[in-house]
Amino acid sequence: MDTTRRDFLKAAGFTVVSAGSVVSAFAGASSSEVSGGDVARWAMVVDLKRCQREAGCDKCWRACHTAHNVPDLDDPRHEIKWIWKAPFEHIFPGQVGEYGDLRRKELPAVVMCNHCDNPPCVKVCPTRATFRRDDGVVVMDPHRCIGCRYCIVGCPYGSRSFNFVDPWPDRKPPNMDYPTRMRGVVEKCTFCPERIVKGEVPYCVEACDKAGIGALTFGDISDPGSSVRKLVQSADRVVLRRKPELGTRPQVYYLV
Repeated sequence: MDTTRRDFLKAAGFTVVSAGSVVSAFAGASSSEVSGGDVARWAMVVDLKRCQREAGCDKCWRACHTAHNVPDLDDPRHEIKWIWKAPFEHIFPGQVGEYGDLRRKELPAVVMCNHCDNPPCVKVCPTRATFRRDDGVVVMDPHRCIGCRYCIVGCPYGSRSFNFVDPWPDRKPPNMDYPTRMRGVVEKCTFCPERIVKGEVPYCVEACDKAGIGALTFGDISDPGSSVRKLVQSADRVVLRRKPELGTRPQVYYLV
């Protein structure tokens, strides 16, 4: 990932956010407020070869879950996840025959919310608790969420989790600067708008880079000179998106 801080500052605008401002970012401040009208289109590229190079690596999701107070609950029925790993054949059903070499390795790859250009989760939400920002980031406002779970049904990627129990019953969350959710609301990956506003990459990307893996690239895909745009248009790699036949137009791309 070679997207520079300068690229981010140009696209997102540099704004110093306090701990209180994180709450508004979590609730989905519009990108026009962030960038002064010069709207980016944020996207993620996952290099499967690099991602699968380090078997058992969990640095990306651990960094995300720690920073965003995603609880680690003992009961699997109550699992909350923003970013996780799944086998290739589950991520791309019907495409394993063509890319069978990845299936034979039986190694998982990173998955998260796809931040679709045409998100069905947004269409079915009755309270606009989930909505798509001008920059394409699909966010959740837990204060508007009534727990109907229509968005979970509407998402064809299984990218949302529901808090069936109190996620923090007896202990303080690890990051006191980021707002926690409560029982009865939905949550998911947000592409870290609280970091975008400061010209920084999402926590998962930062952790992957620090580990020397470099499997995750984040940037403005509407910019022809951005790293994500160049990777997606690469002639020597196959580029996949999850369930393209559904017309949701995911903005998480996979390099095979």
